[in-house]
Amino acid sequence: MPINYHLPSFTDHYSLNILLDTYMKEFPDRFRDGARIASVFGSFTGAVWNGGRNVAGDYTRELNEKIMKSFNDRGIPLRFTFTNPLIEEKHLSDKVCNDILKMAENGLNEVIVMSPILEQYIRENYPGYKITSSTCKQIRSMDDLNSELDKNYNLVVLDYNWNNKFDELALIKDKGRCEVLVNACCQPECPRRGEHYRSIGKYQIELCSLAQSGLGLGGKNIVKEPFLCQYMDYNIYKIKDFPTHISPDDIETKYMPMGFSQFKLEGRTIDDIKMLEMYVYYLAKPEYKDIVRLEMLSALTGRIKYFNVFPR
Repeated sequence: MPINYHLPSFTDHYSLNILLDTYMKEFPDRFRDGARIASVFGSFTGAVWNGGRNVAGDYTRELNEKIMKSFNDRGIPLRFTFTNPLIEEKHLSDKVCNDILKMAENGLNEVIVMSPILEQYIRENYPGYKITSSTCKQIRSMDDLNSELDKNYNLVVLDYNWNNKFDELALIKDKGRCEVLVNACCQPECPRRGEHYRSIGKYQIELCSLAQSGLGLGGKNIVKEPFLCQYMDYNIYKIKDFPTHISPDDIETKYMPMGFSQFKLEGRTIDDIKMLEMYVYYLAKPEYKDIVRLEMLSALTGRIKYFNVFPR
């Protein structure tokens, strides 16, 4: 059975993710048996529906089409993180978000949702997308989780606080459609997680409003209320002792035998070096970690020229 990994950011980690896919195909024996890239999630700039992490900047369709084609030609879906919890009826007509979905509706790409209003709009207007239920919903009741799995979702991303609670995980009735966040950087039982998602959503709306008004990031009226969190920039070695952390050995020896096969790696806003270490930790066989890290790092820094990694 394949181990399906859903990787972060087809924009900020574009070069890293294209490199990883190329490297895995060139040296499959260096990676854990069954490990594959099932999708890359994130958002193009300028999308007011985006949630979970802020994505700033102007919308550039020509470049975005090339990015999408780069992944889709490799059989890798883009999964749009349209999980802003503050979406209202007035946001549904947003030109950028609708243009993204029109551009990418090819039967391969997917959408992750949180807002019921937005989910209904996408289902009615863009039926070609598989829909995933977001971890941002923070579903903590087993009855609610199983009810969510009864709905027409391709996958349901579990709240990270279910991790390693095997007596409770055993009660999930459709484990094959559950996606498990294995490297959560948040403290277990974080009391501010919902507040943080709302803060990110509010700021995303402000960023997009300024961009569309022509003011950009230099606008004078933007106010970002700081949401300070010491966990936002943690690396893999700082979170390994969390009770919610799931190791690659846990995936193979505990989760896969239970019927789970979909695993999410978060990290849209960390730098490529930290993300590369996440990939090495989860995907590379232990005996090949050093050579995989060295050669991929060399490729990222231009010391090894595998290919032209950025679309032109």
